Amino acid sequence: MQRKILETRRAGAMRMLAAVVLIAAPVFAFSQAYTLTEGATGPVLKTPDGRTVFEYMTSKPAGSTLTSPSTACFHPVYTPGGQRITNIAPNDHPHHRGIWVGWQDAEFHEPQDVDKMGPNHPARALRITRADFWGWGVYAPRDGRVIVTKDVKLVSADAKHAELEIHNDWNVDGRKMLDESDDAVVTEVDGVFVIDLTYHLTPIADYVLKQSGFGGFALQARKDGPSFYSTPAGKMTGPDPHYAYPDSDRPDAPWWDFTITPQESGKMIGATVINSPLNPPTWWHNATYLWMLNPAITSMNGYTIPANTTLTLRYRVVTHDGAPPTALLDMLANEFRQH
Repeated sequence: MQRKILETRRAGAMRMLAAVVLIAAPVFAFSQAYTLTEGATGPVLKTPDGRTVFEYMTSKPAGSTLTSPSTACFHPVYTPGGQRITNIAPNDHPHHRGIWVGWQDAEFHEPQDVDKMGPNHPARALRITRADFWGWGVYAPRDGRVIVTKDVKLVSADAKHAELEIHNDWNVDGRKMLDESDDAVVTEVDGVFVIDLTYHLTPIADYVLKQSGFGGFALQARKDGPSFYSTPAGKMTGPDPHYAYPDSDRPDAPWWDFTITPQESGKMIGATVINSPLNPPTWWHNATYLWMLNPAITSMNGYTIPANTTLTLRYRVVTHDGAPPTALLDMLANEFRQH
C-alpha cells in the first residue's frame, strides 16, 4: 500500500513539473535573442526562433568557382521565409559574391621622399599602386589584392535586433592599404528582414577611384528564374546600362528592388537596396543581364578618399517573400533616408 502511495505521489509530481515546463516554455522562447555561431565558411546570424538571416563569408567554400581573390561578403542571405536571395560566383561573372564592397579601377597614391632620389631628383614623385578589390582584374591587377577579414563580432543582441561589427584589411601583396570597419544592424519588420549596413573605409594613402559605371557596394542576386527590377515608380523599363558608358546608369530613387521567382521553389522573393542621401552622388548599374543591385558612387565622376580620412557609406537592405511590398518599402526608405 505504501509503495502504491509513493508511486501516486511521484506521478502527480511529474504531472505538475510537465505543466510548469509547458507554461514556462513560451516565455523562454520569447526571451531568446539573435545568435551568431560559426558556420562552414564564416559566422552565421540566426533569429531567436532559429531562422538564418545570413552568413558572413570569411573564406571560400570547398570547390568554389569564385575567381575573386577576396571573399569578405554576406552570403548566403535569406528571406524571412527561408529562401536564399544572394548568389556567389555566377557562371557569367564568377568574381561576384553575395553582398560586398570593392572597386575595380582604382589606385593608391603615395607621395615619395624626393630628397632620397639623388642630386637630380624630381620636384615631386608618387608611388602609384593599382588595385582591383572588386575582383574582375581587367582595369587593374587583382592578384595579390585581397580583403582579409580580421573579426566578426556580435556586439549587441536581444529578441528584436542584432548588431554586428566587422573588421577587414585591404592588402596589396600582404601590405595593408585600407582599413574597413563595418556595422550591421538586423531587425525583422512586418515580415521582412531589414539589414542596415554602414561601411567605414580609411586608406593609408590617397585612394583614387576612377570614373566607372559600376563598382562599390553591390548585391548579387540569384538568376535561376524570371525576374524584374522596380522602384516606387513601378517596374524598370528601357535599355540596360553598359559598363563602358557610366552615363547609361539608372538614376537614384528612394529604393531599388530586384524580384525573382526561382525555378526550384516557384515562390517569388526579392531584395531591396535603399541608398542614403549622405552617400556621394549615386547612379545605379542595374542591368537585367546582371541580376545585381549596384549603387555606384563613381558613375558621375571619379572619387578620391584622402589618406587617413574615412569615407562612410550607408545602405539599407531589405529581403522579402512575395512581390515587393511597396508601401512598406516606402516607409522603410523614408525612415532610413532621414537619418
